[in-house]
Amino acid sequence: MPAGMNDFTQSFATALDLISAADAVLVHTVALSLGVSGGACLFGAGFGLLGGAWLAVARFPGHRALVTLLNTLLALPSVVVGLVVYLLLSRSGPLGSWGILFTPAAMVIAQTILVVPLVAALTRQLVGDSLRDGGDQLRSMGAGAFTCALLMLLHDRWAVLTVLLTAFGRAIAEVGAVMIVGGNIAGITRVMTTSIALETSKGDLALALALGIVLLAVVGFINVLIGFAQRGRGSALAGAR
Repeated sequence: MPAGMNDFTQSFATALDLISAADAVLVHTVALSLGVSGGACLFGAGFGLLGGAWLAVARFPGHRALVTLLNTLLALPSVVVGLVVYLLLSRSGPLGSWGILFTPAAMVIAQTILVVPLVAALTRQLVGDSLRDGGDQLRSMGAGAFTCALLMLLHDRWAVLTVLLTAFGRAIAEVGAVMIVGGNIAGITRVMTTSIALETSKGDLALALALGIVLLAVVGFINVLIGFAQRGRGSALAGAR
C-alpha cells in the first residue's frame, strides 16, 4: 500500500476512534459550533423573517433597489463580514467598549449578519407567493398588508422551517468570518470549520477528519430535516385543497 494511502487510512481510523470515544476536544468544538450557529439563526430569524415579510408587501420609492441590494448580499463573502465586524468591535472601533472581540458573542454577530439576508430574501419570496394564492381572502376580512404577511408566515410554518434550516446550514459551514472575529482560540472560540483548517495546517489529520465527518453528518441531517419539512408543506397544501 502506498505511504500516502496508509497515512490516510490510519488517520481515518483514528478519527473514527475519536468520534466513538466522544473525545473531549471534539465534543466541546462541536457543541460550540452548534451554539454559535444556533444563536446566529435565532437572531437572524427575528430580523430576517420580519424584514422579508415587510419587503414582500411594502411599496415605496427605492423598493426595487433595496430588493436588489438584498439579493446581492446573498453572495456577501464571509471574510468581508468578518472584517467589518472586526473593525466595529476592535479596541479602536465604535463598539470596542463592548469588549467582545475574540469571544463567541462576536462570532454570533458575524454569522447573524451572514444569515439575515438569506432569511429575508427567502421569506420575501415565500410571503409573495403565499399572498398571490390566498391574500385576497385575508384582505377582504380587513387585514392590513403587513398583518397578512405575518399570518402567511404562521400559516406556512413548514416553509418557514425550511428557511431556518437552510440558514443554519449556511452558518455552521462558514469559516472566514468566525476565524477573523473569534481568533480561533482553543477551548474558547474554536469551532468545527476553523479547527479543521488549523489542524490540517498542523498535520493533525485525525482530528481534522473527525471534525469533518461530524460536520458532514450535521449538514446531512439538516438536509434530511429540510426534506421532511418540504414533504410536510406538500401534505399541508394538498390538505388545504
